[in-house]
Amino acid sequence: MPKRYPRLIVNMNKMRNNAKVIHDLCKGNEIELACVIKGFNGIPEIAEEMVKSGCRQLGSSRMEQLKEIKLRGLGIDTLLLRIPMISEAELVIKYADISLNSQKEVLDTLNDLALEYGVRHRIILMRDLGDLREGLFDRESLTEMAIYVENELTGIILEGIGTNLSCYGSIMPSEDNLNELVANAMEIEKIIGRELRYISGGATTTLPLLYKGKLPERINHLRVGEGIICALDLPLYWDTEIDGLETGVFRIEAEVIEVGKKPTYPIGMKCVNAFGETPEYNDRGVRARALLAIGNKDVGSYTALLPVLEGVELIGASSDHLIIDIENAKTEVKVGDILEFDLFYQGVLFASDRCYMNIELKY
Repeated sequence: MPKRYPRLIVNMNKMRNNAKVIHDLCKGNEIELACVIKGFNGIPEIAEEMVKSGCRQLGSSRMEQLKEIKLRGLGIDTLLLRIPMISEAELVIKYADISLNSQKEVLDTLNDLALEYGVRHRIILMRDLGDLREGLFDRESLTEMAIYVENELTGIILEGIGTNLSCYGSIMPSEDNLNELVANAMEIEKIIGRELRYISGGATTTLPLLYKGKLPERINHLRVGEGIICALDLPLYWDTEIDGLETGVFRIEAEVIEVGKKPTYPIGMKCVNAFGETPEYNDRGVRARALLAIGNKDVGSYTALLPVLEGVELIGASSDHLIIDIENAKTEVKVGDILEFDLFYQGVLFASDRCYMNIELKY
């Protein structure tokens, strides 16, 4: 039976290696690692490779993924990374061991359901340190919420506090903002009379501080996805090369459906493209280019692709077509050829959707 394209190839050996490298780095610094599975849509066979590498906590923003993991009986904790919706609170109590929280209404609902089910749900309260996504914005508010959970909600266990940085506001983790998180935790600990289990200091973007020995000492929990599944952002954006990490965990294959020479500047009166945008184009004259049967629907944005064939340049994409410049391609590109691309995080997130992509797990 012929292979079907586009096709996402997952190198499971590289996945296991990267998970172990990050796990060992964290363990060596007394940090508990939550391996984040949402970036590859929680495909359970891939998540299990993370567990085999030593990870004892799997995190996702989607309850459907955590439910599937929990029902596999892997003997690990599941962590809900997005503030729970009240409408999914029952699923949270059933399938998430820990959840990140900031809202009293949500906490009250979780508490009532936990008491109904005869369990104690564990939570990490989130503090917004300037990235302006989730979390209580000032120290006093977080401290008050922590006291409320500790003293009033008998179905909830306050495991710790945490923060998220760089995902929305592009604010980088620093010694200053993470020391503020530690100070907030210590204030809470003094009031409630016990030590918090977790001070959760962020995600992949906190790894440079850890790797360079600049992470505040009390930070003891990280939630890492991209640094394991892609390992591209750290050297490209954060000037950090972590020994042992491998790229190419996820690689996509796409078929060439048209080859020819065309102008590089569109002809006629310009309007918006398929996504309501008006891109700018550079007139480079007539050049050889190819069309592939893959598009933004498959990878989110064509800019999330890295051509493997030397000399290939990305030009643009619509929903279902990728346009590349092959004028300087190292080898001839013909109709029917299969070209390979490595993927940034956004590309993995979209391409790993099992509804639309042919996925091969390569051991």
